[in-house]
Amino acid sequence: MIAILPGFNDIQQAANRLSGLAVRTPLLSSAALDERVGGRVLLKTETLQRTGSFKFRGAYNALSQLGPQFRASGVVAFSSGNHAQGVAEAARLLKMPALIVMPADAPLVKKEGVLARGAELHEYDRETENREDIARMLCAQRSAALIPSFDHPDIIAGQGTTGLEIFQDLKARGETADQLICCVGGGGLIGGINLVAEALSPETAIYGAEPEYFNDHARSLASGRRERNACKSGSVCDALLSETPGELTFAINQSRLSGICLVSDREALAAVRFGFEALKLVIEPGGAVALAAILSGKIDARNRTSVVVLTGGNVDWAIFNQVFDMMS
Repeated sequence: MIAILPGFNDIQQAANRLSGLAVRTPLLSSAALDERVGGRVLLKTETLQRTGSFKFRGAYNALSQLGPQFRASGVVAFSSGNHAQGVAEAARLLKMPALIVMPADAPLVKKEGVLARGAELHEYDRETENREDIARMLCAQRSAALIPSFDHPDIIAGQGTTGLEIFQDLKARGETADQLICCVGGGGLIGGINLVAEALSPETAIYGAEPEYFNDHARSLASGRRERNACKSGSVCDALLSETPGELTFAINQSRLSGICLVSDREALAAVRFGFEALKLVIEPGGAVALAAILSGKIDARNRTSVVVLTGGNVDWAIFNQVFDMMS
């Protein structure tokens, strides 16, 4: 049985909890990008968010609503890095212990970000171990609360504040968007954005973008049921390697997404390079797949106003070097 889905009102309440804590990230434009794709593009720069990604929004919204018993026992989360840092930062602000289950091959910059915020780290092998089983075991040992990375009403509502800001800022400018493109991992962010778009801008088409060999959402939309990826690793888009859409997130997204674009690693790295050279922004590969979708022409931005969500900027130097080695 599916838990109660969050709604637009939950996102508005999350915005109140996050007020003064989450960065209200800007919608930026670039003449170079507009010329490249033949349309107007507005970039929602969650790369500038606290902890370097949108994940702080959902993490703080969830942790701030936990009962007093968890102030001492704390929380456990599983994540490849951005949710991990979001939970670590939220726990630091709320003075709660946090233990993060992270794959051993997660980017060093994300591991360091977790430790710098005072959280503990439990590493695992993503090919042979199940992170959810490990997290549940640790929760039982510590009497801690489990904070999923996407499939939780409070997480989805918190991530949805990204969309609330987008459509509020568009209205303040007297503009509307023909389409919005956002990356898809577990589906929490785009699920929250879909709920906001339905309430504030139903004429805007919402598209997802995901790594081509981690195309569980594309296959799930085609089949009408939640499909699972065969691979657990093997893409530079480490932030988007979820095994399957969430139960809650798929219930939200299935009827609201206009489509899914599949992006290759090379296209994601090309978007990282374009971001650095033309936009003067640092974007991680997983955070750049929506930008890659329009730069590659896989989602047509000609003669349209498009919003592209840049979801994270936590990138190792090794990946940054790979960008320029591959694209030179």
